[in-house]
Order: sequence, then C-alpha cells, then structure tokens
Amino acid sequence: MAEAATDVLVIGGGPAGSSIATLLARRGHQVTLLERQRHPRFHIGESLLPANLPLLAQLGVADQVHAIGMPKLGAEFISHIDGREQDFRFAEAWDKSMPYAYHVRRSQFDEILLRNAAAVGARVIEGCRARTVQLPAPGNTDQDVRVQAECDDGSTPSWRARYLIDASGRDTFLANNLGAKRRNRRHNSAALFAHFSGGQRHEGERAGHISIYWFEHGWLWFIPLHDGVTSVGAVVWPHYLKSRTTPVKEFFLATIAQCPPLARRLERATLTTEVEATGNYSYSATHSHGNGYLLLGDAYAFIDPVFSTGVMLAMISAFAGADAVDACLRTPQRAGAALRAFDRTMRHGPRQFSWFIYRVTQPTMRELFLAPRNLLRMKEALLSVLAGDIFGATPIWKSLRAFKMTYGAFATLRPFRTLESMRRRRLDIRAS
Repeated sequence: MAEAATDVLVIGGGPAGSSIATLLARRGHQVTLLERQRHPRFHIGESLLPANLPLLAQLGVADQVHAIGMPKLGAEFISHIDGREQDFRFAEAWDKSMPYAYHVRRSQFDEILLRNAAAVGARVIEGCRARTVQLPAPGNTDQDVRVQAECDDGSTPSWRARYLIDASGRDTFLANNLGAKRRNRRHNSAALFAHFSGGQRHEGERAGHISIYWFEHGWLWFIPLHDGVTSVGAVVWPHYLKSRTTPVKEFFLATIAQCPPLARRLERATLTTEVEATGNYSYSATHSHGNGYLLLGDAYAFIDPVFSTGVMLAMISAFAGADAVDACLRTPQRAGAALRAFDRTMRHGPRQFSWFIYRVTQPTMRELFLAPRNLLRMKEALLSVLAGDIFGATPIWKSLRAFKMTYGAFATLRPFRTLESMRRRRLDIRAS
C-alpha cells in the first residue's frame, strides 16, 4: 500500500485528539486522525468542569453537549467516618460567570467531538491502530514523521506527516515507544468502576452533583447521568486491589459496602455494565514534545480523577497544541517560543492539581474540605480549582497560598495523626 501524506497525523479520537484535529483543520491544515476503536464506545470519565464549557463553545458543539448533558451545579464531599458532607457550588467560585458544568456519557460526548472534527475537514479513520513510528532525527526539521497502522479490515496503511500528535490517552503510544513513561510513585492508585440503574439521586439543584465519598482504602464517586444511569467507581491504593480473592464484581460491591452513605444510595440499584478494573493509574511522560511531535492529555500525564480534570486538561492541551503546531508549520522561526509556551501549559495543570490530589485523602484535607472558610477568599479560590479555572487571569493564587499555609498549620497541630497517615501511604506505595 502506498504511503499517504498529510500535514498533521493525530493518534486518538478522544477529547484531545478530536479537539486538536478540529482546530487545525479549521486553520487550513490537512489533518488525518486515527482512532483504534469505532464510535460510539464506552469510556470512563463522565464528569466535566465549568472550564470545559468555553472550549466546547469555541469548538461549536455547545448545543449538542447540552442536549446530552446532566447539569452539574456543584460537588459534595462526604466523610466515611460520620457521614458529614459539604456542598460546593461552582457559582460561589471566584469567577461567577461559570456556575455549572455537565455529566455526559462519554460514548455520546466523544462521538460528538469526533464527528465535529470530520465535519470541518479532518479525515477520520476509525478501527485503525498506530503500530510503529519513525521520528525525525534530532535537529532535522525537514524530515517527516512516518507511522504505520493496522486496521480492522486487515490493511496496514502508512502515513508521512509533517507533524505527529499523540492523543492516544492511557495507551500512551509515543511515551511507550520512546521509553519516556514514568510511573507516579508518589500517588499510585488503581480503580474499579461500572454503571448502575436505579441509584438514589438528590432532588432539586443537587440532582446533578458529583458525590465524592472518602473511605478507608481511598475514595469513591457517584455521578448521575441524564438518562437515569449512574456511574460509580472506586479509586483505591494498589495493595487493596491486590488483596482481592473474589471475582472483580463481588470485590467491587464489597468495596461499596464499606462506605455506608454510598451503599444506601445503591440499595435498590442494578448493575448495567460489567465491572472494570485498571491499575498503574498515575503516570507522566518525561517530556511533552520533541522534534515533529506533541503529547496531549492522558498521553502525557494522568494523576487521579478525584477533581474530574481529565477531559478539561485534554481539551486545554489540544488548544495549546493547536497554537504550537500551527506556529511550527507556518512560521518555523516562532517554533521554539510556541513549544515552550505549550510545555508550560502542559506542566501547569498537573502541577496545580497534584498538590491537592496528593493530600485529598489526608485527615487534615478532609477536615478543611468539610468545614471550608472564605477567610482571605480561600473558599472561592478552592472552588475555582474545582471548576478548572486555573489557566486564565482569575487572581486566585495568593488565596491558594494562604490555603496551603493553613493546611500546613493544621497538619502540624495534629502531628501524630499526620505522621501516621504519611506512614500508611508510604507502605501503600512500597506495596505497589
């Protein structure tokens, strides 16, 4: 089969890949997107953030997403010890202009984004998995990237591209090929998840809240979708998942039973999907770009889904990546500055969220989340983080520093509890 040529080859048809394909096709570049599966297909990660909405509007899909979305006005965090809970509303964040988001079935949401890319001129090929890649020699800006794929029909097409975008998600195609994927030893975790029907929902404005339940081995989520289905999952320490001696379904249900407030909401619920489990949950690549390629979204890094950041960070990376690739292809003299700006964006999100994610299961952080105070506008700044509002001009940073100092002070006041929690996490990490 003859080698085809394209300006940009995108690997992966999730939110990152479809978004950058749309943006670059609109700018007049010839874009080819390879997606290993066929849409619609199941994917976890159904909860969007308010910061997603302006991006959806720019892509031209806001109305379509609204039609499939469950309005999400906020989030609630529930203690596994005494059932205490705290209700957060996005309307109370620093920037009051982003008061809501959506929960979506990813099968529908991802297909909307993929079809949108095709509608604006990107060539979308489903059922086609990238198998091998040949990158330009270091410093050789005139050499193209070469990729060979394998399709469902048995064909093995190949492409020559001026630029390669890895948006392969947790497949981490390029990071694996380059030996650049690093396990996150500081926050390694595993997950189990499934969909239920008949889960007990809140009424009124809280009907679409995402519920986060702390429990002994990590945390659990409850995400209500618009068609009555509920996504439920558990993010747990690896040693706990390794302790499983029963089938994964029974183990998952037994895990839910350890959190009575969640178990009560699922007493009359029925599983509607198979229970899935995944390990090696947290990782990052050593770099976000190289000669002739970029890594986007989960293909670059994934930490933890507790704040529902995955889709938002994927789409942010696509917008930043589109600017960088466009500059590299049109004005090579600007390539260095454009790629440095892209790299700053890629590192900024995981770095800002990581501080909270690494501590979210600590007793001190639970106490602060369950009894937030707006002294020095700390609560508004925290809500801005939960809304994903960390890339714009919202001036939250002094208040966030004050929150972090408060956390440190409270942790110091309870040294034995803090040290014991840290000791247990170190044991969890060693066991993994």
